[in-house]
Amino acid sequence: MDDREIVARYLARDESAIRETAGKYGHRLRALAQGIVRDAGTAEECENDTYLEAWNRIPPHRPESYLYPFLARITRHLSLNCCRDRERLKCSAHLCELSAEMEQCLPAPDDAACRLEENELREAINGFLAKLPEEQRNLFLRRYWYLDSIADIARRFACSESKVKTTLLRCRKRLREHLEEGGYIL
Repeated sequence: MDDREIVARYLARDESAIRETAGKYGHRLRALAQGIVRDAGTAEECENDTYLEAWNRIPPHRPESYLYPFLARITRHLSLNCCRDRERLKCSAHLCELSAEMEQCLPAPDDAACRLEENELREAINGFLAKLPEEQRNLFLRRYWYLDSIADIARRFACSESKVKTTLLRCRKRLREHLEEGGYIL
């Protein structure tokens, strides 16, 4: 079943939409949550909460052409909230490490001069990612969207951890430059 049909079922409030969503994307959503919360049971809870949240958000949203990214964003937010709520030390340390890496690239949210519309910043970051070579973009997304560890990324892409670290460092530097060129004050 394609995404348009699944969304049409959500819009019609047909509960089979949840079964179809789980069948098509359940494994990927669970894997995303597992990478963040590092616990199979909690990942399953996040996956199930994603279906409930999708049920509540469709309508008014109509993500016919972007259903998986729509669901993945929900799963990611639920997983991050779960880490915060349950104060998982390992996950918290991991998130702090990633936050420290990215804070040098992104505008400070509490600086009035740096406050940007979320959509504008998203567009700027997406523009930057679109210009990256595929391998660099994939490394960046695995680290900062999927929250994979350096070791996991190195294994996935069959390269050294040193290469991953260096590539990510250069990508963050280029992102910072890209945002500064776009008029963002960092």
